[in-house]
Amino acid sequence: MIKRVIIAVLKLSGVVLLIAIATSIAIGWRAFGAAPSGSRLRRIQSSPEWRDGQFHNPQPLQNDLVGSLTGMFHASAHGSPETPLPAEKLDPQRLKVAPASGLRVSWLGHASTLIEIDGVRVLTDPMWSERSSPVPFLGPKRWYTPPIALADLPAIDAVVISHDHYDHLDYATIAAMAHWKSKFIVPLGIGAHLAYWGVPESQIVELDWWQQTQLEGIVIHCTPARHASGRTVFDKDHTLWAGYALIGPKHRVFFSGDTGLFPAMREIGERFGPFDLTLIETGQYHRAWPDWHIGPEQAVIAHGMLRGRVLLPIHWGLLQLAYHGWTEPVERTLAAARKANVQVATPRPGESFEPDLQVPVERWWPAVPWQTADQAPVQSTHVM
Repeated sequence: MIKRVIIAVLKLSGVVLLIAIATSIAIGWRAFGAAPSGSRLRRIQSSPEWRDGQFHNPQPLQNDLVGSLTGMFHASAHGSPETPLPAEKLDPQRLKVAPASGLRVSWLGHASTLIEIDGVRVLTDPMWSERSSPVPFLGPKRWYTPPIALADLPAIDAVVISHDHYDHLDYATIAAMAHWKSKFIVPLGIGAHLAYWGVPESQIVELDWWQQTQLEGIVIHCTPARHASGRTVFDKDHTLWAGYALIGPKHRVFFSGDTGLFPAMREIGERFGPFDLTLIETGQYHRAWPDWHIGPEQAVIAHGMLRGRVLLPIHWGLLQLAYHGWTEPVERTLAAARKANVQVATPRPGESFEPDLQVPVERWWPAVPWQTADQAPVQSTHVM
């Protein structure tokens, strides 16, 4: 009798699990995106970075599966804020006045920023959804609402996407932008997702590494990055990942996207630098995946390789995607910057600033325990 009950319970649990999986797939189906085909696929296959059916990094990514699993048991007790963050509301009226210096950046959280450079507005990796996920009820949840509503943004000239992971390419956000007149500048393959979600093909610009496009006097260069891509278990590395160099008549800005440290960062700096501002990811790292995310200390090293003047740490302060404390990325970035004599901007989420005029340095986050670089080092492989 007991055996029958156990078997019945297991069967019911299996059915419930299958229903849950099927429901999640059905709800998230459109968010998964579309596979490249036709001329888009042929262009992908002609890329120097494409071989054996997928894109590759010049330096392979190291993954320590055991370290990733055991890391969960040593995760920080301060992985997310205990109290609401002091995020600012970005006043739409402020954005109607052009920056006096010609360069202004508004940090919107994680990798989402609004860059106003020499008369052109560029939005990077916009994510307005409540969760970083293909479904609205699962996945990492954001810690505060977007500092500004999409409808309140001024006309955006270009939306720049670094790669197709969910915290950088958000279906609901892109679908809401599909009627915009903006150019959508993306690495190879990602245009298939955008077209599937309603963005007109005429507004999609797909670039390979070292290729460029021009926009109202600004040249946007697609630069190498060291990362990966994919929105399901079946499309790993089927689209490209990248960073961007924005070159205007008076200013130069670098946006890293997600990346580990890699030698070609020096070449990016030599070709397109010096940069007035570098936006480099500093969070969501761990020693088990040192090539996927650069980490705070190596972000400062990359800033030097890129010949940057002011460093804006991004990819922290919105989502919990790793095991470290939520303030650790900025704390370690500041510690490394002091040693390297690097100027770091620390705006609140939603805050705007002009690097030429004043760099925000307020410590607006609380003092919570965090691990130092000596305690939890992150060192990318194959850098030399």
